[in-house]
Amino acid sequence: MILIAHSFFLQRDHKQHERQKPYAPLTTLLAAAILRDDGHEIALFDATFADASSAFEAALDRHRPDIVLLIEDNFNFLTKMCTETRRQDALAMIEIAKRRGCSVAVNGPDASDHPELYHGAGAEMVIPGEGEFGVSAVVAQLRKRDRKDIPGQQPRTIDSLPLPAWDLVDVRAYRDAWRSAHGYFSWSMATSRGCPYACNWCAKPTFGRRYNQRLPASVADELVRVKREIQPDHIWFADDIFGMTPRWIDEFADEVARRNARIPFMIQSRTNLITPETAAGLGRAGAAQVWLGIESGSQRILDAMDKGTQVDSARTATRLLRAQGIAVGWFLQLGYPGEEWLDIIATRDLVREEAPDEIGVSVAYPLPGTLFHARVADELGSRSNWRDTEELAMLFQGTFDTEFYRLVRDALHAEVPQGAAGDLRWHDLARRAAQHRSPAPIRMERHA
Repeated sequence: MILIAHSFFLQRDHKQHERQKPYAPLTTLLAAAILRDDGHEIALFDATFADASSAFEAALDRHRPDIVLLIEDNFNFLTKMCTETRRQDALAMIEIAKRRGCSVAVNGPDASDHPELYHGAGAEMVIPGEGEFGVSAVVAQLRKRDRKDIPGQQPRTIDSLPLPAWDLVDVRAYRDAWRSAHGYFSWSMATSRGCPYACNWCAKPTFGRRYNQRLPASVADELVRVKREIQPDHIWFADDIFGMTPRWIDEFADEVARRNARIPFMIQSRTNLITPETAAGLGRAGAAQVWLGIESGSQRILDAMDKGTQVDSARTATRLLRAQGIAVGWFLQLGYPGEEWLDIIATRDLVREEAPDEIGVSVAYPLPGTLFHARVADELGSRSNWRDTEELAMLFQGTFDTEFYRLVRDALHAEVPQGAAGDLRWHDLARRAAQHRSPAPIRMERHA
């Protein structure tokens, strides 16, 4: 018996527990489907709604597996953040499984970055990259008692993968959580893997810089099954970038229409990819919201990030999407090295002028393997990860401190809906900023 698991316990992350927007672990369910197709007897431990270690111990006692595979959901941004709580839970699960005599292999961004921690907890193997492609070979090696780490990549196309093993999760629990908190039920899918762009703060321990995309017809076929078997009200396409080209999006819209498979969906994209043709195609396909990586209203900061976008493209993309009736979300990032008060004001002004429907605000977060991490490595102390996704802690020496950036985050959130924060809050922040290190004068005027 093989027990497949992941380590995200919703109740252990206060912010995510309050949000109540849980998604079933897509990578984990793909791994389960692959092993089941190969003829293995499998069970799933879905940590999402479980009590931490006690529920996992109960699953081990119930299923009595000889192998435990800890396969994290590499499509979910919560996994990519590699919080301390998440790591603690994963290491504890490994130790618990080892005490029961199980062989253990793990896959996920944190295990790829810090394999020694996971080996130290008792994992025989760390699977790098896209772990689901390697699970069959891993199981074979574990049963031969061959303890070498193996490549995560296997010669298999993403269109040839089975559908995720949805039947192994409690779909009703996800549906009830969403509908109780938000009045609708959202489900996750993925159409692609990876991102070819080179933002220097973006870690790519799983997919690298390549971009691998499914055929539009394959995605539409899955939508048909999801619509029939899961019956969600909404889809989150968890791709780093959905639909790299207008042609793919147009073909996808055609395939969705042909199958009557339309479900309102949300995606992530880049401002430079939103053209009139792209926006129109997304509208036809059923896009309800597009999240854009805006990051900053300061071109100087975008250039420092190697973002490869222009501030004006944020305006253009937002307006094009709005013209199609598509809501727009903006990801904003504070505290990147060199950011000063006037750069923050430029971000605020951009939010005020374009009035996105929703924003997500974070601070620069140095992840291993990035140029950004290399630049600030000497400034990192004993902690290099947040405790949980709510912490918003500056882990290196930024222009301002953690408390200040939390206040800026709150002020930016208060700008949505448009202009609700008011200038009094920003004048107070300007006074606070003047007390910190800043080579530029602290003023309230607009940033050129």
